[in-house]
Amino acid sequence: MPLWVFLFMILTLSSGSHCSLPPSLPLRMRRYADAIFTNSYRKVLGQLSTRKLLQDIMSRQQGERNQEQGARVRLGRQVDGVWAEQKQMALESVLVALLQKHRNSQG
Repeated sequence: MPLWVFLFMILTLSSGSHCSLPPSLPLRMRRYADAIFTNSYRKVLGQLSTRKLLQDIMSRQQGERNQEQGARVRLGRQVDGVWAEQKQMALESVLVALLQKHRNSQG
């Protein structure tokens, strides 16, 4: 919770919004002040829950991106491994052919 929200709540709760008004004010004014406080408080709570929801969504998306990148790295390693095996097999076949050619030319 941000510090300003915490301070706002402390100041509001410590002032006792409906009790801090002088008793001479009409009941209507007290209700009006309570309504203003309630609306402001609901807005703050709504903003906090919205912020938390957005943070959750963003963290999920970041987690999905990390998984995708990990899959790409694994796939790249597999492709590199296959390529290295094919290259090695091609070199071996060339060497075998050269050896056979060399043996045929000597014999």
